[in-house]
Amino acid sequence: MIKIEQLSKIYGQGDDQVVALEPLDQQINAGEFVSIIGPSGCGKSTLLRLIASLEDPTSGSVTLETANLKRPVGFVFQDAVLLPWKTVAENIRFPLDTTGVSRKQANEKVAELVELVGLKGFEKSLPKQLSGGMRQRAAIARALADDPPILLMDEPFSAVDLLTRETLNDELSRIWQKTGKTILLVTHSVEEAAYLGSRVMVMSPRPGRLKATYDVDLAQPRGEQTKRDPKFLDLVSELRTLMREMTS
Repeated sequence: MIKIEQLSKIYGQGDDQVVALEPLDQQINAGEFVSIIGPSGCGKSTLLRLIASLEDPTSGSVTLETANLKRPVGFVFQDAVLLPWKTVAENIRFPLDTTGVSRKQANEKVAELVELVGLKGFEKSLPKQLSGGMRQRAAIARALADDPPILLMDEPFSAVDLLTRETLNDELSRIWQKTGKTILLVTHSVEEAAYLGSRVMVMSPRPGRLKATYDVDLAQPRGEQTKRDPKFLDLVSELRTLMREMTS
């Protein structure tokens, strides 16, 4: 689904030059949920932005095997960035309003997504009337509106409280299982990375390099029992140890 070849990113020039990402080779298969962790400034968010073509690489390439779709990637940012004057339904429908989809089809899709992310009953609410977690649910629904095969998420739950974050983790896991999307999630939470991912990529301190990858051998669907699984606890412990070693 995503083929990354010798991908690098350098900002600035001369003495002001910053190597955000050293040449990286990686392949993300269709339907994978890949969590990306690493110290601040290690190129995690830069990698997502390069995959989404929001920035141009210094060298290398990203190839998306998505049948030449007009919009192959949905992006969920740390802040929900909803349009404040539009309702939940209007925000979710916004990508569809620019693609020539009929109003009937768009409304049917919005209703489906509202149900999927658990916002039924809040379709007419404005963003200011929603909690932080509900705004992120709406942002996820909007990113899925025109059915992109790839969903990129840059620390989408970092601004919500722990209980809401755990609930959203469960919701995201359920959405992934139901839709079969290819998801890349940047997070600073080792537990979140292990709980959600089918694979965890660990990035080194800047200049960003791929330090290690871990396949996550945990049963689906995941829930509270997952967090008591010795394999989960061992993986979290190993990831924490690696992170400490890199930052000490």
